[in-house]
Amino acid sequence: MGNKTIHNHLRFALLLGAFSALGPLTIDMYLPSFPEIAGAFGTKASLVQLSLTACLLGLAFGQIIMGVLSDVHGRRKPLIIALVLYLTASFICAIAPNIAFFIVARFIQGFAAAAGIVISRAIVRDVFSGHELTKFFSLLMLVNNAVPLLAPVAGGGIISFTTWVGVFVVLGAIGILLAVLATWRLEETLPIENRTPNNLPQLLRNFGSLLNDRQFMGYALAQGLMIGGVFAYVSGTPFIYQNIYGVSPQTFAILFGTNGISLIIGSQIVGRYVHIVTERRFLIIGLLLAGISSGGALLWVLFKGPLPGLVFLLFLFVASIGITATSSFSLAMETQNHIAGSASALLGVIPFILGAVVSPLVGIAGEHTAVPMGVIIFTTSSLALLAYFGLVRRTKRNHQRFVAVGRR
Repeated sequence: MGNKTIHNHLRFALLLGAFSALGPLTIDMYLPSFPEIAGAFGTKASLVQLSLTACLLGLAFGQIIMGVLSDVHGRRKPLIIALVLYLTASFICAIAPNIAFFIVARFIQGFAAAAGIVISRAIVRDVFSGHELTKFFSLLMLVNNAVPLLAPVAGGGIISFTTWVGVFVVLGAIGILLAVLATWRLEETLPIENRTPNNLPQLLRNFGSLLNDRQFMGYALAQGLMIGGVFAYVSGTPFIYQNIYGVSPQTFAILFGTNGISLIIGSQIVGRYVHIVTERRFLIIGLLLAGISSGGALLWVLFKGPLPGLVFLLFLFVASIGITATSSFSLAMETQNHIAGSASALLGVIPFILGAVVSPLVGIAGEHTAVPMGVIIFTTSSLALLAYFGLVRRTKRNHQRFVAVGRR
């Protein structure tokens, strides 16, 4: 691959990465502002947390709607409209008169941000296939995975010299910038002849075909279950590291950031060596690594091992997410070029649904035990393995037997 091609791929990845980064930016940038928002509205912390739940629901629901719209109307037009909606919702958050208004605006903001996630992934499938799809998606993951590490820091920096309102003003400004970039720099990647007819029964049949596709659902469930485990990790480690092991908030930030780097490492290993090791083998390696590391973490917390061992095991677990997410996305999307938006939406929604289910379970036994987190990440890793071997491998073997019988 020439230097010019590499440069163009990097520039394209940065552009799509900026669109897909809206999701983590919208989730993470305002987290340091929670206490200030509660004080400004004179409300409980639980209601401020409800604004995060509303945003996550918007992200989940929005991916389905925006994915379908992008299959019908192309990628560019729905993305531009969603970005205009996003910047509007961001500024509405900034001037919200009460917490109820703020929560509704956060749902709309999440709904609009979902377009950046789902459409950027659909564009990748429009443009690339095979190993090139995997390599480019790993490059996109590099951009995406860096954002959750930087967003809370940026949010904390903003409120250090202004109020929480400034966070949403900045998000609105980002929305304006991305709307300009989408209008002037993004070309349409889905030709008119490849678009899905604007027909509701047909759109429903598209989702039905995806749900009935055992291989696609095997990859989707494997990825979704693994990322669901990450939600448990994210929800549990702040209490585990600080309340159980007694580390300071600054040390927690360093440990959390280190594991974030492992996510980047995992995805980049796949992109760099996919020409040597196939995506399918990488997925199996990632799933096995997740099972071993999460099982080790569960045993570690059961026997109350020291902190460095737990950090190391969680480092391996998060790295396995980078491996499985990159390889499973490529494998799932490979045969879905005609409905890439709907397929991308389904791949995006499943992790949010599973994450919403498992996250509250982390604190089911209180804030001074790590066992629930260990049980959850081991369970999700095990179920991800079962989803792959039960749906993907079994379907592949049955197909091979059918072909063999036909040849006889």
